[in-house]
Amino acid sequence: MIGNLKDALMKKCREMEIPLLGFASVERWEDSPSAVKIPEEFRPRSLFPEARSVIVIGLPIHLPVLETSPSIWYRELYITVNLLLDQYTYRLATFLNGQGYSSVPIPRDGYAGIESLLKNPIAFFSHRHAAYFAGLGSFGVNNMLLTPQYGPRVRFGSIFTEADITPDPVRTEQLCTRCLHCVEFCPSHALDEGEYPATLTNKQACAQYSAELNRKGISPCGICIKVCPAGEDRIHHHREDTSLYRDRTNHESYHRAWDHVRKYGNR
Repeated sequence: MIGNLKDALMKKCREMEIPLLGFASVERWEDSPSAVKIPEEFRPRSLFPEARSVIVIGLPIHLPVLETSPSIWYRELYITVNLLLDQYTYRLATFLNGQGYSSVPIPRDGYAGIESLLKNPIAFFSHRHAAYFAGLGSFGVNNMLLTPQYGPRVRFGSIFTEADITPDPVRTEQLCTRCLHCVEFCPSHALDEGEYPATLTNKQACAQYSAELNRKGISPCGICIKVCPAGEDRIHHHREDTSLYRDRTNHESYHRAWDHVRKYGNR
């Protein structure tokens, strides 16, 4: 058994080129404020009674690909990131088990598929809330977790472990600017202008639109995370000006590229 387990996990994540990593104690699900209260059956200890800590990793969705959404390009990137998350959480759980700590990876999607969301639009565990409790970001109007590095353009995976690991502080500052771009651009009109968590007012509408895109082979939607101005990745990709999503006249080259990609897939 190694000495500083947290340092060892951070080193392994650097070796696997995982850019976001956070740690949370399971007590945070039990002592959470009402705004992010999680029903008991969705908490780590209800799913894995041995759990003492939750480790959360995050992989970015590259903004220039996301901007073509909904498209086959974004769908393929989404699938790739999901596969990597499952592989990385498995490897980290295996490492922890090898150190003598009972640990399990949680699949990146806790439901059978988009069609199942039409019947029950919820997963058995929320990685977004795990990332919040692990100090990786704060919630926005779009009902997604916003991170300083990538805004909401991140996919998360979690590991439950019986190891008692020092948790990271929960982020207190709000990253959401309440620009309401996500409300304006949402194609299924599933969002309103309220504060989290009352913002995703119509999960059924969101699921129905996702199912429609899935039948065309171009899900998920991704619009609300595409237009969000939060995240340092917007600077990296020279996308500080979000008006390009509605202003074709002054951004013709971008729109022409997006139009080309969107012609492909089963539309």
